[in-house]
Amino acid sequence: MTDTSNHLGAGSNGEISNALTVLLADMFTLYVKTKNFHWHVSGPHFRDYHLLLDEQAAQIFGTTDTIAERVRKLGGTTIRSIGHISRLQRITDNDIDKVAPADMLAELLHDNRLIVGEMRHAHALCDGQDDVSSASLLENWIDEAEGRAWFLDETARHHGSDG
Repeated sequence: MTDTSNHLGAGSNGEISNALTVLLADMFTLYVKTKNFHWHVSGPHFRDYHLLLDEQAAQIFGTTDTIAERVRKLGGTTIRSIGHISRLQRITDNDIDKVAPADMLAELLHDNRLIVGEMRHAHALCDGQDDVSSASLLENWIDEAEGRAWFLDETARHHGSDG
């Protein structure tokens, strides 16, 4: 932990930056999983699912740099490698050769809901330490993750299991 010029104490910085680093590991994991499903989806709703997953992956990836930079602004260090991500991630990988489209959507829905929970936990830490900057960022990311979950849920509900 390096000395930072913000109003938060080193203990606060460490706790928040650690939570954000774990979140970052999960965001990278969710990004790769979403791209995996994007690349391997098939079936009658291929185009819809393919485009939806690509949009969601881009949104997920778009948060990663901001998360890492916030950790650095807090004086912390963040992920350094794929191995580091694998040691921190709480979202599980999916290496199965064939995954039914409905199962892809259900798994991503579950993972996005987990991410929302992690973000809410990190937000509570920020609120408790008066870190309004991190809290503000998290509020936007929570809204985005809830939006992704909503789209996945609605898509799965209306397209059913069409292998």
